[in-house]
Amino acid sequence: MAVTPEAVIRLVDEFSRLPGIGPKTASRLTFYLLRAPIEQVKSLGEAIVQLRDQITFCSRCFNITESDPCPVCSDEQRDQHTICVVEEPLDVLAIERTGGYRGLYHILHGAISPVEGIGPENLRIHELIGRVRTEPIQEVILATNTGLEGQATAMYIQRQLLSLSVRITRLAQGLPVGGDLEYADATTLSQALEGRREM
Repeated sequence: MAVTPEAVIRLVDEFSRLPGIGPKTASRLTFYLLRAPIEQVKSLGEAIVQLRDQITFCSRCFNITESDPCPVCSDEQRDQHTICVVEEPLDVLAIERTGGYRGLYHILHGAISPVEGIGPENLRIHELIGRVRTEPIQEVILATNTGLEGQATAMYIQRQLLSLSVRITRLAQGLPVGGDLEYADATTLSQALEGRREM
C-alpha cells in the first residue's frame, strides 16, 4: 500500500520535468502547495492554463506574444532595417532592458548543438533568411550566446547570409565593466583586444 497519495506523486513528477527542478525541489514545491491557501493554488493553476491559452509565437520574429504580430514587429517607430538575432525570448527581454536597441528581433529558439541533435533545420534560420530577402533589412546583428553552440550558430547564419547584400555584425565580447585584467581568462582577453574601438 502506497504511503504517498497518487496526486502528490504526480505533481512531484510534473515539477521534476521542469528545467532546473530536481526531485528535492519538486517535493518542496508540492508540499508548499499543500499548505498554501486554496486561492493561491487555484491562481497558480489558472496562470499556467492562461499561459498556454493566450501566449503564441509572432509569425514574423517568433517571439512570444499575446497578439500577432507582436508589439515589437508592429511598432512602426522601431528601426525596420536592423534585425537582432537571439537564441531565446529571454534574450529579447535582456536587450530591451538596456534601452539601447530600437530595431527588430528574430528568435531562433535554440542553438545548433549536434550533441543534443539540434541542427539548423530545427531552428528558425530558414525564416530569418526569408526575412532578409523580403524585408528592407540592412544589418543583421548576431547576438547568440558566446558558448560553442552560440558561436557555431552565428557562423552558420553568417555563411547563409553572405550572398545577400546585408551587413552582418556580432555583439562585442570581452571584459565586463569593473573587471580586473589579472582575473580574465585568455579567451576573454583575446576577444577584448580584437573588439577594441576608438576612444
